[in-house]
Amino acid sequence: MRSAILALVLLVCSVMEAGAAVFHSKEAALRLAFPEAESVEARTIFLAPGEIRRIEDLAQSRLESRLVTVYVGRKAGGVLGYAFIETHVVRTMPETVLIVLTPEGRVRAVHVLAFHEPLEYLPSSRWLGQFAGCRLTPDLRVGREIHGISGATLSSRAISDAVRRLLAIYRVKLAEDRR
Repeated sequence: MRSAILALVLLVCSVMEAGAAVFHSKEAALRLAFPEAESVEARTIFLAPGEIRRIEDLAQSRLESRLVTVYVGRKAGGVLGYAFIETHVVRTMPETVLIVLTPEGRVRAVHVLAFHEPLEYLPSSRWLGQFAGCRLTPDLRVGREIHGISGATLSSRAISDAVRRLLAIYRVKLAEDRR
């Protein structure tokens, strides 16, 4: 009986992992974000309660943590941009995305680093490309400025929410660095 239960548990675990895919490590993601950088600095940002409220209001999305890590790409003393690696739950499983911003706070690129939902719900790079050049506006959401993905509504909303959250963090915490 025990061996049958163990076999069942192993079978369930292997089926659950079948849809999981890791596409890039953190190091590979940072090279993807800043291929021409001379250095990439990790900065930890601690958000005060008032900043959290402001970010959530701007993003129309809830933050999961008061602690945020931003990676700053630099070359010749100047800032090339900012990159965030965020993990969030799509339906019941996590995905990790890399969101790269220009120094001016526009989206340069969005990449899926890891996706643990069934792969048929994975957004295509073409779909992710529609975020390029976007800024934080009320219309930066699925059904307005962002086209949805047929059959993958939760995936498209999860990434759109993440982009809005990180653009709001940029506005509240990083835009002042440029002044």
